[in-house]
Amino acid sequence: MRTTVKYTAAALATGALALGLTACGSSGSSAAGDTSGPLVVAASPTPHAQILDFVRDHLAKKAGLDLQVKEFSDYVLPNTATEQGEVGANFFQHKPYLDDFNKKNGTHIVPVVDVELEPLGLYSHKITSLGALSDGASVAVPNDTTNEARALSLLADNGLITLKPGTGQTATPADVASNPKHLKFKELEAAQLPRSLGDVDAGVVNGNYAIQAGLNPSKDALVLEKAAGNPYANFLAVKKGNENDPRVRKLAELLNSPEVKTYIQDTFKGAVIPAFGKAA
Repeated sequence: MRTTVKYTAAALATGALALGLTACGSSGSSAAGDTSGPLVVAASPTPHAQILDFVRDHLAKKAGLDLQVKEFSDYVLPNTATEQGEVGANFFQHKPYLDDFNKKNGTHIVPVVDVELEPLGLYSHKITSLGALSDGASVAVPNDTTNEARALSLLADNGLITLKPGTGQTATPADVASNPKHLKFKELEAAQLPRSLGDVDAGVVNGNYAIQAGLNPSKDALVLEKAAGNPYANFLAVKKGNENDPRVRKLAELLNSPEVKTYIQDTFKGAVIPAFGKAA
């Protein structure tokens, strides 16, 4: 039976953000302050909470870890909750996104251990091949800095556009150097992208949101991000100073266990890929 608690941006944004990010030195709730209590981890529903649920249900008790999972439906609240000590850790993001988030919000979140990669893909409800994308087609992309750059890089890698030299992980539509098909970009919050596919010709969707929407990246994507050399592995993260919390170290070990590797491979069939190891 799942004991996961679900939180949405609409329900929590006002309360969580109203607290501000000024109490950086406070220990917050027992989720982060009392290392003898349960470890509460914020996570996106799919695949992050699923993986944590597997650890909780099959591995944590034997390892002496009391693990609790709180689901969040956006990419902001898990970090603010971790910063404020409302949760002890989070699992939902990659390093380029975290670096940008910390810089913009004055937060102090650090990665602990890499766990998995969710390949970004281009999807469509209107066409079945990349070549069918028409001149002037509308393409939805995530509107957060790092995932937007990642989406544009995917389009560039597949010959749809070129990007100005040096834009890298900060590219926006303004950095498109050439656009032979005159694509029109629609910037949307990442979680909205699967629902937008009926309103655009194609959309670049994060792997976790694709899975959550019933899309199979390995089968449904027109093009899919390559795993080799990919810097976007998702990791367990904590507020700086909590890296050596024994509960966090125990969870990090379990998340990189052979059991979790097998679970990811068997459950997600290539839509999510194990990417174990020390986080960058």
